[in-house]
Amino acid sequence: MIATEQTVARATVTRYAVGSLGTGGFSTLPGLVLVYYLTDTLGVAAIVAGLVVTLAKVWDVIIDPVIGARSDRMLAVGGSRRPMMILGAVTLPVLFLLTFAVPVGTPEPLAAVWVFVAFLLTATAFSLFQVPYIALPAELASGYDQRTRLLTWRVVVLTFAILLFGAGGPALRSLGGDNQFAGYFLMALVAGVVIGAGMLVSAFVAPRRPASTVVPPTVGVLTTLRTNYAAGVAALRDSQPFRALLLTFLLQGLATGLMLAGANYVATWVLHSEDAVTFLFVALIGPALIVTPLWGVISRRIGKERGFVAASILFGVAALSMVLLVWFPGAWVYAPVALVGAGYAGMQSLPMAMLPDVISHDATRNGPGRAGTFGGMWTAGETTGMALGATVLTIILALTGYVTRSMTESTAIAAGQPASAVVGIVIGFSIVPAAIVALSLIPLARYGLRKEDIDGRV
Repeated sequence: MIATEQTVARATVTRYAVGSLGTGGFSTLPGLVLVYYLTDTLGVAAIVAGLVVTLAKVWDVIIDPVIGARSDRMLAVGGSRRPMMILGAVTLPVLFLLTFAVPVGTPEPLAAVWVFVAFLLTATAFSLFQVPYIALPAELASGYDQRTRLLTWRVVVLTFAILLFGAGGPALRSLGGDNQFAGYFLMALVAGVVIGAGMLVSAFVAPRRPASTVVPPTVGVLTTLRTNYAAGVAALRDSQPFRALLLTFLLQGLATGLMLAGANYVATWVLHSEDAVTFLFVALIGPALIVTPLWGVISRRIGKERGFVAASILFGVAALSMVLLVWFPGAWVYAPVALVGAGYAGMQSLPMAMLPDVISHDATRNGPGRAGTFGGMWTAGETTGMALGATVLTIILALTGYVTRSMTESTAIAAGQPASAVVGIVIGFSIVPAAIVALSLIPLARYGLRKEDIDGRV
């Protein structure tokens, strides 16, 4: 017997998908410009810039499981995850603007501290929305295919957001002309408002249900933290499919975070045009917008798991081919970037559709009520991967002799970089992410859930 799936309303699919305008924007723009802002506008050393971004993301890893468990408690007590999502949506725009509002002439150590504190608070606001948002599909859709439909359209919007912010962010920045401080401020103002608006619209898709008459007791902060982390560890211990999927997604987040952070450097020092980063994103996301629904079709034919493997292989092979930039820099790179984008679309949509299956499978075996905990651990893993991507890039830059610059110094690209640094930029954009994606296929092979496990075929 196969359980009957209830069709998710189109309005629900739409409102849920709109949230990815915010999540895609926040995941893309800081990853693309923040390290570059620190090294090439504020004059912060590359390794310090990587440390600033990584430490802020480490805080995310610490709080995400806590937010996930609190989200589950909020659902049990108040009947909805919505208030937490609204709080994140309304505070993020202000904090995001502050991140890129370092005053002209601020000493480099103080500038690094400013960005660190502001970005840490921004990341906290984002997690208040993102963690319960990740948990919602298990509540909004029932069944293997309906979750694929819900998450496919979310990734379509996510892909559009990556294009919008990846290409539009640098374009807004360029409106500042020679005054990049003004350009970054304008970029952050517009982007923060759009990100917050998308998140706020989607917050209201969170369903309301009658609150529990049994209110969990209030306990001390340390006890609460210990309980929250214990819940996250229990989720990892109890669900082997979750462990496999999370490790795969973490490694792939590392690979994509590395390429995202490296795009500005490739544009400036390999293609010799800061504006080329816009064309890189158009080449990346244009094809992805088209093929994202195709990955949904493929998953229905061969399964999400096999589709995920195919997308990962496509991404890795295309990334590896770009090592030729060392010897032949040129516009040809946009072709393999387009293939990377096609693979990336599947690497986003399919695991996101698999996560609600994991949550549903766990609820069947161990009881409901842990969706927020799974969401918190998932977001922590994704954040870890993306943060380590920027860290790996800055290590490569430091080891290969990258020279930082600030807007108080000459900004002429003609000043150049050592040849070793240019090679390092290319390697960080090609060989290293390809190798990491290949490594991610090992845990993916251990993911054992199939359609019949989710839909109750017996």
